[in-house]
Amino acid sequence: MGAALVACEALLVRDLRAFVRSRSQLYSSLLLPLMLLAILGTGVTEGLDPSRVPDGDYVTYLVPGIIAMTALFSSTFSGASFYQDRDSGMLQVILAAPHSPRVAALGKSLSATAIGSIQALVVLLIAVIYPAIHLEWQFGLGASVLLALAAILLVNVFLAGLGQALASRIRTMQGFHLIMNLVLFPLLFLSGAFFPLADLPEWLRTMARLDPLSYGVDLLHLALRAESSEGYFGLQIDLPVLGALAVAVFYWGTRRPPAAP
Repeated sequence: MGAALVACEALLVRDLRAFVRSRSQLYSSLLLPLMLLAILGTGVTEGLDPSRVPDGDYVTYLVPGIIAMTALFSSTFSGASFYQDRDSGMLQVILAAPHSPRVAALGKSLSATAIGSIQALVVLLIAVIYPAIHLEWQFGLGASVLLALAAILLVNVFLAGLGQALASRIRTMQGFHLIMNLVLFPLLFLSGAFFPLADLPEWLRTMARLDPLSYGVDLLHLALRAESSEGYFGLQIDLPVLGALAVAVFYWGTRRPPAAP
C-alpha cells in the first residue's frame, strides 16, 4: 500500500509539473473563463434586461458558472495526457512498474482533480477581489468558503473520473476531444451556469435535473450568493447527489486501467 501511494504521488507530481510547463494550456484555460466573465457578463448586464437574475447583477451571477466551466475543461481535458504518454512511450514505462495498472489510473485522476481544483480556485480568488463582482457569503465567510471549496473539489473529482473513464476507452486523441465536446457542452449549458434554471421550459428543467453539473453550480450559488438562499435544488439535495456522483464516477474512471498501445 505504501509503495502504491508513492507511485500515485510520483504520477501526480509529474503531471502537475508538465501542466505548469505547458504555458499555452495554462494561459488558455484561465484566460477563456475570465474573458467570458468580463465580456459576456458585462455585455448582458449593460445591454440586456437582467431583471431575471438577483439584483440584476449578471456578472456576479455568472461567477459560479465560470468556476464550474473552468473545472469542467481543466479536469476532463487533463485526461488527454494519457495519449501523450502513450505516444511518447512513457505509458509503457509506467505500466511496467511493479504496481497494479490501476495505480496509474488513480495517479492520473488525482492529477486531473488537482489541476482543475487549482484553476477553479484561482478564478474564485479573482472574483473575490474583482471590484465589479459582489459576492455575498450567506452562511458566514468561513462556512461559505468551506462550502465553495467542497463544491469545487467534488465537481473536479466527478469530472476527473469522467475524463479518465473516457480516455481509457477511446483509442485516439481526436476521438477523445470530439466525444468530450459532445458531452461537456450540454453539461455546461444545462447546468444553470449562464441562466437561471427556474426560467427554462419544463423539458429543459427536466434535463437540468439529470445534469450532474447542475448540482455543483447550484451549490456554488448557495455558497457565494445570498439571494439564492434556497438555491434551485437546495443544500440538502446538492451535497449528497454531487458527493455520490463524484465518488461513483471517480471509481468508474479508475476501475479500468489504461492500456499500452
